[in-house]
Amino acid sequence: MTERVVGIGAGAKELATEDMILNIGPQHPSTHGVLRLRLTLDGERIAAAEPIIGYMHRGAEKLFEVRDYRQIIMLANRHDWLSGFANELGVVIAAERMLGMEPPVRAVWARTLLAELNRVLSHLMFLGSYPLELGAITPVFYAFNERERIQGVMEEISGGRMHYMFNRVGGLKEDLPLGWLDRVSEVVAETRRRVPDIENLILNNEIFLARTRGVGVLSREQIMQYGVSGPIARASGVDFDLRRDQPYLAYPELPVKVVTRSAGDCHSRFEVLLDQLKVSLDLADACVERLRPMQGPINQRLPKVLKVPEGHTYAWTENPLGINGYFLVSKGDKTPWRLKLRSASYSNIQVLREMLPGHLVADMVAILGSMFFVVGDIDK
Repeated sequence: MTERVVGIGAGAKELATEDMILNIGPQHPSTHGVLRLRLTLDGERIAAAEPIIGYMHRGAEKLFEVRDYRQIIMLANRHDWLSGFANELGVVIAAERMLGMEPPVRAVWARTLLAELNRVLSHLMFLGSYPLELGAITPVFYAFNERERIQGVMEEISGGRMHYMFNRVGGLKEDLPLGWLDRVSEVVAETRRRVPDIENLILNNEIFLARTRGVGVLSREQIMQYGVSGPIARASGVDFDLRRDQPYLAYPELPVKVVTRSAGDCHSRFEVLLDQLKVSLDLADACVERLRPMQGPINQRLPKVLKVPEGHTYAWTENPLGINGYFLVSKGDKTPWRLKLRSASYSNIQVLREMLPGHLVADMVAILGSMFFVVGDIDK
């Protein structure tokens, strides 16, 4: 606790003051889920910040150890509930790599398409909800209108709206429905046509600019020290994206444009997210065109009991919020001996202790919203 001494008027007695400790959370209305921030305030300015996590922890990594490789997919898609399909990918890629299994080409391209549609869904959520936190109500209705359109095709193919459960070791659960690719093309085209509405509504709004420009600046050095990844890192000039730099699925054959900014503030993070949305729509279109003439299976036939050979591997993917990695260790059984999850939000949120000090409490809301995290992804 820091003590400060102030004098009021000539010859006045000294008045001792001390910093105030303020808890933000962990009740849900305060933050994106059950997160707690312990702030030390000097007046209205933040002197120190400590993110306290674990309120949603369910021990997913230990649950992985007593589930077989089909059941693990169900558990893995839940930690970031906005990126269900993307979460599943790392598990099946790790298992396939250990098995020496090559999924069919159609499955690879279909996975890539679904991963990009899932990315669009995640980005639209934050593009709509972030302005809402700063007092702009209208953008969320535009964003959710487009989300609902894309949710329609995701629900048609998988039956799920959040937890798709459509990946399988060796491919996908089932074949693409008749006419589904045409409907995806229509939805992507309509979403691309309406994205400028969101952009024009908020991006250059003078109130939005005042609340976000120069606020919550994150340096390149801080990103490297804390392992921050995804759109937050790219907004600070870190030109790294696994889809281009260590490509997986069909990304080696796709022109992945990596969007970066240099300012590293809240506004740059919002801009990166908006531009990444457009890139994902283009990639989805490219995947649809490649899938149209393709014939053949969508998955591999698997034994009733799937056992992964003894060994270990690390499979990481570029999730919508950043790098998502699974370190799989197998003893040759039908369940992993160890499956360690490296979630994007867990690393990204740690840097708040560096970012928040020096800012006003009112700016804390703007900074917190621009970190684009999901609390389940932090707590695992």
